[in-house]
Amino acid sequence: MKDYVLELVSRKSGYNDKLNTMREYLQAYILRVMHDEGVFRSTAFLGGTALRFLYDLPRFSEDLDFSSTGKQSFSFQSLVKKIIFELSSAGYNVSAAYNDKKTVNSAFIKFSDLMFEAGISSLKSQKFSIKVEIDNNPPKGADFTTQIVNKFFPISFLSYNVESLLAGKLHALVSRKYTKGRDYFDLGWYLSKWKGIEPNFILLENALKQTGWTRDFPKKSNWRDLICGVVEKTDWKKIKQDVESFLENPSDLDILTKENILHLLRNF
Repeated sequence: MKDYVLELVSRKSGYNDKLNTMREYLQAYILRVMHDEGVFRSTAFLGGTALRFLYDLPRFSEDLDFSSTGKQSFSFQSLVKKIIFELSSAGYNVSAAYNDKKTVNSAFIKFSDLMFEAGISSLKSQKFSIKVEIDNNPPKGADFTTQIVNKFFPISFLSYNVESLLAGKLHALVSRKYTKGRDYFDLGWYLSKWKGIEPNFILLENALKQTGWTRDFPKKSNWRDLICGVVEKTDWKKIKQDVESFLENPSDLDILTKENILHLLRNF
């Protein structure tokens, strides 16, 4: 119920802590609805929020990202309506804007009044939203795993395995048109958590093909050199500015340096 999330937020201090706590609880609520609707029978959880929920990534995340594993067993429109119904029944003032006509189905679940009620904003009119995306034509080659997680609610997730999630992260690092500091934080976390980890190269190659990659495809012998080149050229001031408001422990920002990431890439 809405009273519970307001209580959770009241225990936190500072704008970022309050906002991240509220967002994460609502993400879990949406994920529970999706689970109850059978979404994870044909859809895999991926991206930064999957890393957070499944592997305790020490940073918060904004969006809920998924990939279809076959023919959808549900209507995206009906799913969005069910999410809105359940959240409204729990006391939230909520609406949605969605598009189910493109390859990537997307929806913004919009909460009115909640920022004000939670004491995060002084403006009653300020809205808050969570984006949900399902890719119906993901690159081929992912490997999957099923995990049960109890983060506010017990949920059984179908997701990409760690190597496939890393492939997605590397694809973002080399193909994204702008600097997203969270990508670099996640890279450092991967490399320190799983020593000697290798990405799913089949998935990585297919993802790069899908976005027009024209160079030689990364392989076991050179992918770290490729990523080192990306790390070397990146504006680290922008990286820290992007990620700092999402960190569970703000002191992690001191460890997120170019030198440390390069050391992890070169010493495994």
